[in-house]
Amino acid sequence: MQVILLEKVINLGQLGDVVRVKEGYARNFLIPKGKARRATDNAIKEFEARRGDLEKAQSDRLTAAQTLNDKLAGSKVRIPAKAGVDGRLFGSVTNFDIAEALSKQGFEVNKGQVRMPQGPLKTVGEHQVSVALHTDVVTDITVTVVGEQA
Repeated sequence: MQVILLEKVINLGQLGDVVRVKEGYARNFLIPKGKARRATDNAIKEFEARRGDLEKAQSDRLTAAQTLNDKLAGSKVRIPAKAGVDGRLFGSVTNFDIAEALSKQGFEVNKGQVRMPQGPLKTVGEHQVSVALHTDVVTDITVTVVGEQA
């Protein structure tokens, strides 16, 4: 299926690119999220008419992400969790927990933006975690997991 991208999509293309993707990816992800549209003649003409507005909206989102990045860069988050004597947690600290802690500090971050390539944190200590605020803006924060004796 051919779609026209309404915003930049990682590993796929830029705003305005007409790309071929699998039908399920287009139907279940790109189109419902507003990231793409079927590439029909009418859709392409309509896109060209709206191109300036879409580019302005994309640049506004990028500017907002860079502003938040300046505030968030190098931040430290402290999360208490129940741990055993050896420093291993009884549960784990997930991206939801980190996003919630950042929200309490006043940063608007959702759990999908918190990147944890090694999976949930399962030990006490300091860990580096990435936060993807935009496709082009990624920052690192330090998460300190503090153990509470059960």
